[in-house]
Amino acid sequence: MSVVAMTVNGKSVSADVEPRTLLVTYIRDTLGLTGTHIGCDTSQCGACVVHVDGKAVKSCTMLAAQAEGAEVTTVEGLAQDGELHPVQKAFREHHGLQCGYCTPGMIMTAVDLIRRKPDLDEETVREQLEGNICRCTGYHNIVKAILAASNEMR
Repeated sequence: MSVVAMTVNGKSVSADVEPRTLLVTYIRDTLGLTGTHIGCDTSQCGACVVHVDGKAVKSCTMLAAQAEGAEVTTVEGLAQDGELHPVQKAFREHHGLQCGYCTPGMIMTAVDLIRRKPDLDEETVREQLEGNICRCTGYHNIVKAILAASNEMR
């Protein structure tokens, strides 16, 4: 066991973890932040996307120890002062979800995408979502939500 310390959603946290503990497991099981989902365990689905030092990463591909000293943001950390993040609002307003399992990862990916490419078009959004799988929606409303959030955030 070794102590891993980082900042998660603006709060300093630390815990003893086994060296092989994945970041997603640390977030869910140690910190109790269950908005980050475990989908495929193979980094294919994107349900586990969080931000590490401002960049979207699949937390099932990273050890908790690799996030030592990092700033980690989960879907729970996007809302500020009880106000949903514009991407969260857009997903709600444009019904960018059905079962909701992929939604946290989609939202975290979208926030990073909008940060990197503020002038989005539908083709770019669809291309950039290739690492996130949704089995329910057909992506149409997800894409609409991301484009709407991008327009609002400009």
